[in-house]
Amino acid sequence: MALAGCSLLRVAPHARLEVMDPTWTTAYITRNHGYLVYDTLFAYDENFEARPQMVDTWTVSPDRKAWTFTLREQLKWHDGTPVTAADCVASLQRWGKRDGAGQLLFKQVESIAASDERTFHIQLRSPRTDLPQLFAKMSGMVPFMLPKQQAQLDPSVPITSPIGSGPYKYSRFWSVPFMNKVAYVKNRHYVGRQEPLSLAAGNKEGEADRIEWIYYPTAAEAARALIDAQVDYVESPSYREVPLLKKAKRITVATTDPLGNIGMARFNMQQPPFDNVAVRRAALMAMQQEDYMQAALGDPSYWRTCYSVFPCGTPLAAPTDALKAAGLEQARAALAAAKYDGSPVVLLNPVDSPVLSAFTAVTAEKLSRIGMNVVVEDMDWATLLKRRTNRGPVGQGGWSMFHTWWLAGDLLDPSAIAFSGDPANGWTGWLRDDALESARVAFATAGTPTERKAIAAQVQQRIVADAPFAVLGQFFEPVAFAKKVQGITSPIQFYWQLHK
Repeated sequence: MALAGCSLLRVAPHARLEVMDPTWTTAYITRNHGYLVYDTLFAYDENFEARPQMVDTWTVSPDRKAWTFTLREQLKWHDGTPVTAADCVASLQRWGKRDGAGQLLFKQVESIAASDERTFHIQLRSPRTDLPQLFAKMSGMVPFMLPKQQAQLDPSVPITSPIGSGPYKYSRFWSVPFMNKVAYVKNRHYVGRQEPLSLAAGNKEGEADRIEWIYYPTAAEAARALIDAQVDYVESPSYREVPLLKKAKRITVATTDPLGNIGMARFNMQQPPFDNVAVRRAALMAMQQEDYMQAALGDPSYWRTCYSVFPCGTPLAAPTDALKAAGLEQARAALAAAKYDGSPVVLLNPVDSPVLSAFTAVTAEKLSRIGMNVVVEDMDWATLLKRRTNRGPVGQGGWSMFHTWWLAGDLLDPSAIAFSGDPANGWTGWLRDDALESARVAFATAGTPTERKAIAAQVQQRIVADAPFAVLGQFFEPVAFAKKVQGITSPIQFYWQLHK
């Protein structure tokens, strides 16, 4: 129960929060947690212009290789200790080992170091003009700033005790793990900017005194909680529940992201059978986008097909027939030609995500029909996030494929980790393609839009050849909330400004 005089916002998130380290995973639930707890050097405003956030001033040399950043005064961590430039250097280095765009940046970094308590320098080997935009990266693996002692921990092991300088603190006192409740309270040490709040930029001082995320194992339970006023906002209502929610007078159902999401099925390319690219290509021949979208979303007003590696409706989109599924007969013949040996195909199935579990069911049916030995293993999304990091064989906890989705805005260009060809540091699934990596580096240093578009086309060609994932369609997910709730944002809901 809320204390008298304490404003409380209750949210039904799309997944259970188990991983609290936004540098360790691309999971959106962890990103959303990160935005409450941490802050960034730069941030995008509502016009999608990169604005300074923790940074006060910055300069760049005429040759665009030497960058200097000075932090705002009096920034503090949750424990009251000052934020320093050394903290930010360590945070960027940690992020640069995990994020696709960060990895490409640090291939160009000659040196990065703090010169005093508030100032650090980055010397590049080649010119770049986009560091503010890069540090304002809004989704995927966001470059959040951490204290040095945490940022220097092994980035392959997730941090479990989050300390940031953001507007909220994770509260162990108010959280109730066995009830799937995660709580955040206002950070009394938060130092906001003078500029008004604008999307992810400006003064992010929270509206609510306490925010609670209450996880419901099923979409029906989350919808009922909203109808019964047990929560104020539902992040990912099932399309099957939308008609019921629309009938409720005190509830609004809306879509908030005009670019939508990209459905994706990701192969494990380190283990049989999908270590064989011919087997991957055969599987893709069976995976028609319309079937996935219809099964998961139903109403065509919520989805469209998109036969491009880069999302349709974005500058680098280049639809190609090479991404269209040929059909079951052709897939069956291609699988035989690939000499598939009957190895089990283990599909990780997040039963608490209606969209993803529908994707899994379609894949299981299609791959079975072309002659593959399909095994579906049920789990929740939080468990899947941990399981998908297992590089071992099927008999030792390994896997063959999982389904996910990305915000279209996270796949706008080749810097996205989903397009990596580096099996050591790239996205789970672990594709190896040196030519792809060279193209991604070239994109990061390209000087003109024409050059960048040409390189993006090369990246798409490599992705088509490698077949590391299936694009399952582009869809527009609704949110649902009590009509009295204000502060709805797009394309990401930032909970510091949500209030009722």
